[in-house]
Amino acid sequence: MSDRADSAKVTAIDGHAHLAEMEDVQSSLDHARNQGVEAVIAVGMDVASNEKTFQIAKQNPGFVYPAIGYHPWSIRKRDIGKTINYIEKEVGRAIALGEVGLDFKINVRRDLQEEVLRALAALASHHDKPLILHCRHAYERVFSIAQAAGVKSAVFHWYVDTLDLLREIVKAGYVISATPALQYSPPHQAAVRAAPIEHILLETDCPVEYQQKASRPGDVMVTLREVARLKGLSPESVARQTTENARGVFRL
Repeated sequence: MSDRADSAKVTAIDGHAHLAEMEDVQSSLDHARNQGVEAVIAVGMDVASNEKTFQIAKQNPGFVYPAIGYHPWSIRKRDIGKTINYIEKEVGRAIALGEVGLDFKINVRRDLQEEVLRALAALASHHDKPLILHCRHAYERVFSIAQAAGVKSAVFHWYVDTLDLLREIVKAGYVISATPALQYSPPHQAAVRAAPIEHILLETDCPVEYQQKASRPGDVMVTLREVARLKGLSPESVARQTTENARGVFRL
């Protein structure tokens, strides 16, 4: 997935990257710059990855921007208080809270997941930070918790749920993100076709594998190309609008 968009002048922002999980971080970031990536939003999963994310952002100022999160996969009852306290203490250093959310397909108690998400949504609302949301098999519940907390800005990561809920997400002023899975995922394709371009961000979720190949931030150009194809727009116009969207959501 080393394709770049059709024009050498096209640039994009990777709105969701797990840089703390990558072994070749700096070379991947250098590659991304060469592909036309102008910024990367790096997300965390737990205290350790949040700290590493801050470190990577410090080493790449003006290019990598840190979000700190508590992913549902990382939730352990004994660590909840400590992790939420950490996030509350460090939230001022981050541009967003993420990756956070719910995952009703995993073996972590739903009440614990919801306890964490409610606490983090309240923090996001209080500090006026966007949420970057993981919602597997739980999109409606995540949406309702964000709404109840008064969250003003949220990204529904890798959206594959119903178009009815998508309309509610758009109506609330939230956005969805698109990934390289647009190459083969019909539900993801349907969502991107239906969503207004003003409510779409581009991302990679790297180092997630797509078709047995690990992704890097530079692969956001694959996402850009696929969004342009599905919506019948030029790569240049998609790049302009989604970059503007990302800058607005994350206040870059």
